[in-house]
Amino acid sequence: MTEHIRGAKYWVFDLDGTLTLPVHDFEHIRLELGLPVGCDILATIEAKPDPEQRRLNHQLDLLEYFYAEQVVPAEGIKELLGSLVQRGCHLGILTRNKRDVALHCLEKMGVQHLFSNAAVLGRDEAMAKPDPEGINILLGLWSAEPGEAVMVGDFRYDLEVGRAAGLATVHVDQRPGRDWPELTDLKVASLVTLNQWLGF
Repeated sequence: MTEHIRGAKYWVFDLDGTLTLPVHDFEHIRLELGLPVGCDILATIEAKPDPEQRRLNHQLDLLEYFYAEQVVPAEGIKELLGSLVQRGCHLGILTRNKRDVALHCLEKMGVQHLFSNAAVLGRDEAMAKPDPEGINILLGLWSAEPGEAVMVGDFRYDLEVGRAAGLATVHVDQRPGRDWPELTDLKVASLVTLNQWLGF
């Protein structure tokens, strides 16, 4: 499977904590929204009655834009993404953020030109990860098969969505206690390490 990753032409990336440094304080977000500690934020909001759901989603949007202004690109992002594009690869984003927030982050990091807008999917364009709908949309956009694609992320949801859609999975993280070997085909410490492993 790792050799397949080297030859993959279609790359789906998580955004926060994968292409960016992890700046989101999710417990602060839960506290601001009045949600339980450790809950799945999107699923918890979705289970609320309509008026409360709209209010919480509006608050969440504001918090996401707040964090988007603090975005810091992960080391090696431009080298890795640029190398993939030079090799003729197609790049996509699958995030639980809103698409506008994701596009804003990509622009701030100087890599938006490497992604078509249609290949940046947020929670309004597809069911939230780990549901595979977003990956299936991207595969359809590219006329690609699951075996030609890779999912790259820093969290269990990213690896689960890759597995659910039949993609190879790359886990990018070096923090302790964040290992899901049963969901991971390749584990690397950083985008720099991934770039080196790919041999670009």
